[in-house]
Amino acid sequence: MSLIKGETGEWEVVLGLEVHAQVISDAKLFSGAPTTFGADPNTQVSLVDAAMPGMLPVINARCVEQAVRTGLGLNAKINLRSVFDRKNYFYADLPQGYQISQYKDPIVGEGEIEVDLESGGTKKIGIERLHLEQDAGKSLHDQHPSQTYVDLNRSGVALMEIVSRPDMRSADEAAAYLTKLRSIVRYLGTCDGNMDEGSMRCDVNVSVRKPGSELGTRCEIKNVNSIRFVKQAIEYEARRQVEVIEGGGKIVQETRHYDPGRNETRSSRSKEDAHDYRYFPDPDLLPLVLTQEFVDGIRATLPELPDARKARFIKDYGLTPYDAGVLVAEKETAAFFDTVAKGRDAKEAVKLVTGDFFAMLNRRGASVADSPIKAEHLGRLLDLQADGTLSGRMAKELFVAMEETGKDPAVLVEERGMKQVTDTGAIETAARAVIDANPDKVAAYKAKPGMFGWFVGQVMKSTGGKANPKAVNETLKKLLDA
Repeated sequence: MSLIKGETGEWEVVLGLEVHAQVISDAKLFSGAPTTFGADPNTQVSLVDAAMPGMLPVINARCVEQAVRTGLGLNAKINLRSVFDRKNYFYADLPQGYQISQYKDPIVGEGEIEVDLESGGTKKIGIERLHLEQDAGKSLHDQHPSQTYVDLNRSGVALMEIVSRPDMRSADEAAAYLTKLRSIVRYLGTCDGNMDEGSMRCDVNVSVRKPGSELGTRCEIKNVNSIRFVKQAIEYEARRQVEVIEGGGKIVQETRHYDPGRNETRSSRSKEDAHDYRYFPDPDLLPLVLTQEFVDGIRATLPELPDARKARFIKDYGLTPYDAGVLVAEKETAAFFDTVAKGRDAKEAVKLVTGDFFAMLNRRGASVADSPIKAEHLGRLLDLQADGTLSGRMAKELFVAMEETGKDPAVLVEERGMKQVTDTGAIETAARAVIDANPDKVAAYKAKPGMFGWFVGQVMKSTGGKANPKAVNETLKKLLDA
């Protein structure tokens, strides 16, 4: 928990997040229209999405399955009976004049997730509910000097609104929660989590209070589309509220917009309460009734989720909680490391993956999926070091060659003649040649043992860097000290 210092003392920030996660589905929530990102405006709109008279919604079973799957991944209660409601409000990009959502009877009830804190500890954040709803279209204000254009491609796209409890007390905790939630839905395959494409958006509820006192009046910051902006918006808004209260003003419950260019929040409209939306059950849709067998069948297909994988990495590979947390944050990275480390020295695997491999990805601006080096090949690079075929320096050279060619390191070793010299006879011959050619250096070594490194360098140079360093050190020590 972090406190804000004001003129009247310390203030506590209270945060709750409403995350809108677009369901991975080939069709919309109540129509068969496609959901491909980036399509030309108004090319993915059915008669249902455009609210043509007489059109009736039909529930997409895949979206229901994805919502249940997400609920299970959040350790939440699955409600076998849920109801779709009409949430009435009017925007130019909302053709029906209402949104089909869920209110009193959502498909998923209470749950929780555990987040890792920067302090090294963990914290459990409560989930209040997850409900299914359809997205609105998009109004475009920058396409014409005096007109607003409307694109209905997103109209009817299935969203999961995941509502947290007000359990977070700092911008860092909110960022950790959002990061963990994004990781979970990506592991589950229920949302791609691409915030830059709008498939995951966040409404942030911010209030402040004196520590231990009653909750303050909250303001909602709508549609924040990056974790960095969420942190910045919270820090600005919390400070603004403290300054308003300490200046004798009063916080008004309202919806605000975050402007990242100016790093400030601005008032958009007064915040509506539930009764303002005039919720009522959608007469075109029957209650959604699930069976326990249906839920149990989905539960049986759940993958190993981040917390379970982290615990396994710590137990089976002896990783630190920090390293395990870094490696399981993304499903693809965790699977990559699993392949590299299996049956090998896990500590060496961690060093290689989080060191040279991550540096290579950052340099290329690539993801694990785009890596030119396969996990199997990186594992074989470790094998070649472990069996003495490669020295550490040679392994680094080979890593560069693997990045350039995408080839198996064993193939590159043969092609480039990169095998390390481990023949003690050959190493001794090279060492004697250096010693015999430099009697003055030998005398200097006898007086000053710190000269030893010079001999090692000369032997490595004479063998083209291929001699086993350990064998070189042992051989030189024996010959020079004789």
